[in-house]
Amino acid sequence: MAERTAIIGSRVGLHARPAAIFAEAAGELPVEVTIALETEPAEDALDASSILSLMGLGAEYGTKVVLRAEGEGAEEALDQLVKILEIDHDSE
Repeated sequence: MAERTAIIGSRVGLHARPAAIFAEAAGELPVEVTIALETEPAEDALDASSILSLMGLGAEYGTKVVLRAEGEGAEEALDQLVKILEIDHDSE
């Protein structure tokens, strides 16, 4: 299983616009991706392609989250998603 840690870069956290951008990107990938706060156990991970799950995560600016995926292309998929999370989408 591939795993990456990312730091939320959007000033408003993982809410509304950043969550929508991230969920859309996660949903287009060939692997299922989960996301959890770094402080949460792996079994509490949520579907990364669900906007509601992302917004319910409560990840604010600077929060560390863990992304996990399994299967062919998982490493590349997580690399893409980390880049999306670490951008401040609210400054664009």
